[in-house]
Amino acid sequence: MNLEGVFPPIATPFRDDELDVKALQANVARYMSTGLAGILVLGSNGEAPALDPDEGFRAAAAARERVPSDRTLIVGAGEESTKTTIAAVRRAAKAGADVVLVRTPSYFKAQLDTEAFVQHYTEVADASPVPVLPYNVPGLTGVKLTAEAVARLASHPNIPGVKDSSADLAQIADLVSMTPPGFKVLVGSAPTLYASVCVGASGAIVAAACVVPDLVVELFELSRAGRHEEARELQRRITPLARMVTSMYGVAGLKAAMDAAGYAGGAPRRPLGPASPQAREAIAGQLAALGIEAH
Repeated sequence: MNLEGVFPPIATPFRDDELDVKALQANVARYMSTGLAGILVLGSNGEAPALDPDEGFRAAAAARERVPSDRTLIVGAGEESTKTTIAAVRRAAKAGADVVLVRTPSYFKAQLDTEAFVQHYTEVADASPVPVLPYNVPGLTGVKLTAEAVARLASHPNIPGVKDSSADLAQIADLVSMTPPGFKVLVGSAPTLYASVCVGASGAIVAAACVVPDLVVELFELSRAGRHEEARELQRRITPLARMVTSMYGVAGLKAAMDAAGYAGGAPRRPLGPASPQAREAIAGQLAALGIEAH
């Protein structure tokens, strides 16, 4: 199981608002022809909250069929209660996950503090058949998994790392410095990828890798090799597209960018709507700036 490198949080294709397994597998097969370390299925960009448990299982199992044993399949499995999260991670493991990504519960955010999160993740990791990555994504959940909580969880033998999508470099640096050597800190923000690697991040799960995987892998490798001038220049070039497929246009923008880059993106699941013509035009312009002709 490798948790170093770049992992795309793959989109979930739908046809007539139903899971499109054939399109998902075609995307995964193409991703596996690149230098990606693996993939994440059922993450935030995979619209995980919009899928029912059976659909999630089928999506993960379909991806497993196209992810070879020397690459890592991460499957999102976060729910609101500890009990339902344990059930979700067991389903993910049965579908073939090498690792599960477990977002923070958030509905009762006023009562969710460090102690609650430490207890939650400890119980989940105790029960999980596969390793567990806690997932901090405050922009979506409104709660923060602190570096203190992660440092306490890092001693658990079934918690080998964490994904942090806060885009907070101080938080990333604290996660690296407060956890043992070998604990993997994966970042979820492509615009801060270079800087995150500079402070010790060991990998990235970023939406831009769904669209331009080779460029994101190159950025990671340049950053890790200390080729700072080249890495900074490539970071500068990638960042506008990275923002468009996340904070600017969201899942709809990511799927539109995938369509333009020749992947199967399609429309988000309702109630989310498709990207506007203006968004598609802007995305095509950024792809052109990266040397990619839009389909």
